[in-house]
Amino acid sequence: MVHFGPDELSHRGASARRGVTFAGKGARMERSGEGRAIQLATEGSSAYPAPMEPDSPNSPKRSLTETIFVIFLRVVAVACLWFGLQYWSMLVGYSHAGSGRFDLLNLPWRVAAAGLAVVFPVAALGLWLGGSWGPVIWVLAAGGQILMFGVWPEIFGRNPLAIVLHSVVALVYMAFRLALWLESRHKQDSVTVDLL
Repeated sequence: MVHFGPDELSHRGASARRGVTFAGKGARMERSGEGRAIQLATEGSSAYPAPMEPDSPNSPKRSLTETIFVIFLRVVAVACLWFGLQYWSMLVGYSHAGSGRFDLLNLPWRVAAAGLAVVFPVAALGLWLGGSWGPVIWVLAAGGQILMFGVWPEIFGRNPLAIVLHSVVALVYMAFRLALWLESRHKQDSVTVDLL
């Protein structure tokens, strides 16, 4: 049996620095003070961990609808990132010839632009990652823009294109969710076994 102390053979990694004991075939590696053991397979004088078993089953292959839905979410995420960058460039004075700088805006624009400059990139992250919170944050951002340009055009001006695009994205999203729900229901019906 060979013992590698904490200062010996530092090139062997963290296990060698903690103090690891190796023995012959079927040896156990023990960390000093922890009392846990990991089975090792050995070959000659070099020891290496035994092959790992897969710790989770393979995930099922995505359907065409799911794949297109993920692509759709990522396209919307890129658009949200673009909107966020537009608001940030306006707030720091990079666009609109500097007239949209935060210190030059009136109070409603300060609140709306600062809020959307933060919310749109967060929505982009959530949509890109496919998190359940991504569409929720997008609804907040899109709803903010729809309120700005649809309900209060005397303060923020008119932008019917933004309203139309957000509405189309919302309708397409709902159509995808309906299609995915129907697809999962169809899969459940095909798998269900009647035991009676």
